[in-house]
Amino acid sequence: MRWDQRYAEGSHPPGAGPDWISELELDLPCGRALDLASGTGTVALWLAAQGYSVLAVDVSAVGLERASAEAQKRELALKIQVLDLASESLPEGRFDLISCFHYLQRDLFAAVIEALAPGGCFICEIPTRLNLERHARPSQRFLLEEGEILELCAALVPLYHAEGWFEDRGLARFIGRRTH
Repeated sequence: MRWDQRYAEGSHPPGAGPDWISELELDLPCGRALDLASGTGTVALWLAAQGYSVLAVDVSAVGLERASAEAQKRELALKIQVLDLASESLPEGRFDLISCFHYLQRDLFAAVIEALAPGGCFICEIPTRLNLERHARPSQRFLLEEGEILELCAALVPLYHAEGWFEDRGLARFIGRRTH
């Protein structure tokens, strides 16, 4: 309900997608994508514009409706599903790409890795403790420790990993591939 209220008040408008991914020139699999904690759909919309068949999931129906409306406006195919990641399982099936931006739920990583198709990639951008040097939010429990993303994704082959300041945010960025 808290996120529904925030989104209804107009917070978190869909912004520019994660252009840092395309700058890497990696051979990412195309196909079916799952965007976790999608909010108003910034990453989901970006993935749809790249040609992925995207399922955006979030706890907020209001945020997802905003994402869906923006997808229609841009003539992008986007499916949405209200899902509380803290208490519900990931959608069924395997995905060629799973993204998770600015959301940390440590016990979700094993399920994410399992939901990747062989050769599939996981892409994430999550704030780290470094962020507290300039920003009070998110609180410490929603922040990664230095290098923790590599531990959480140890079952994946890292294609890209960087931690530090990006656009005035302390972040960990990671892309990894499931080999089997």
